[in-house]
Amino acid sequence: MTQNSAKSKKIISINKKARHDFFVDDSYEAGMELFGTEVKSIRNGALNLKDAYCVITDGQLFVMGMHVSPFEQGNMQNRDPLRTRRLLMHKKEIMKLMGLVTQKGYTLVPLSIYFSGSKIKLEVGLCRGKKLYDKRDVEAKKQADRDMERYSKRG
Repeated sequence: MTQNSAKSKKIISINKKARHDFFVDDSYEAGMELFGTEVKSIRNGALNLKDAYCVITDGQLFVMGMHVSPFEQGNMQNRDPLRTRRLLMHKKEIMKLMGLVTQKGYTLVPLSIYFSGSKIKLEVGLCRGKKLYDKRDVEAKKQADRDMERYSKRG
């Protein structure tokens, strides 16, 4: 048997707003502390990363604002959809991120959530905020690339 299934990545959800609002300088993989009904709900794709962000408190990494819809067949076992969830990373990585966030003005933003084998992982981005003119520059560049592509197909 091969280890192919352990390395496969199946993306569940992507935070498109994060790439629009931030420059992503680096990304890290983190495990998540979840309950059974939350895992079942995530497997169904019932989550939203749009307003989510990460904080470091007492040397631990947490994701806040991530909405996981309650599992339909889960009765009393369902948790609060917006509860704070602990992320699992090595202590050295968390300390490194804490130093960067406090000194250089970075922020931690969830970029995507995916399956890594049978485990659910969260990709956390070390991000800097974009100004309005940065967003306009990116949009103008995309538009220019689209125009060039259309022109090259015609001629």
